[in-house]
Amino acid sequence: MAENSLPSLAETIRIFSLRADKSLGQHFLLDPGLLARIAAAAGRLDGVNVVEIGPGPGGLTRALLETGAAHVTAIEYDQRAVAAITALAATTSRLTIVEADAMKADLSALVAAPRAIVANLPYNIGTLLLVNWLQRAAQFQSMTLMFQLEVAERVCAAPNTSAYGRISVLAQWLCEVTMLMRIPAGAFAPPPKVESALIRLVPRASQPAPEELKLMERLTAAAFGQRRKMLRGALKPLGGEALCARAGIDASRRAETLSVEEFVTLMQTLKTRALDGGGGVIEES
Repeated sequence: MAENSLPSLAETIRIFSLRADKSLGQHFLLDPGLLARIAAAAGRLDGVNVVEIGPGPGGLTRALLETGAAHVTAIEYDQRAVAAITALAATTSRLTIVEADAMKADLSALVAAPRAIVANLPYNIGTLLLVNWLQRAAQFQSMTLMFQLEVAERVCAAPNTSAYGRISVLAQWLCEVTMLMRIPAGAFAPPPKVESALIRLVPRASQPAPEELKLMERLTAAAFGQRRKMLRGALKPLGGEALCARAGIDASRRAETLSVEEFVTLMQTLKTRALDGGGGVIEES
């Protein structure tokens, strides 16, 4: 890549009037050293087709092109950023720009396997994007994602902590999850009001069947929907006390005390009941 011919990231922002748009959740990273560390944290990318969401002025894109990635596909919604990243694409055949809403993009149709996601996600849709990708986790080799710190801590949280919740269970059930680094607000332009963090999710070799995923989503939504309730009350629509008894779990416990493995046990109990003709709901005795 002929990087020497490219303007600096700050100059790129000036040329294309790419001031961060708060409505799009934009906060740009401009430090080449930090961007290189983020790209390296994604692990070995040789021969992998990388998807980046919201490249902005292209700082992380440049860093990803310096890895052994086979190709980088940058998905951008902001037309100003599309123009900026197009200048970068003119310097290499390994970069494709897709002007699209990442929430609606079918990444498996756009990018061939093996594929990985590496992205500084827009704050306003980061969690929604992750939930969408978790439902298709088997399609990705890895996901290395920047979130605001609070969201990253929820994804990585352990049981019996205030951050532990539905997204913790779903993410850790489907992936190996690692907190890689915290990024101070001052590293961004403009600085957000909160710190950020980079996490890496590596999908597990064995992924659940679609019906198991639906049951787990239903189960965790009920369990964490009213966190202060005991399981017998929170899970009442799914069987409450009877469901917990069949799963061997104390119904007086609260959702945040259950391990991911215990949630899997509850889900499998629901599944067994559904296969027996109970529709996934265990009647209270």
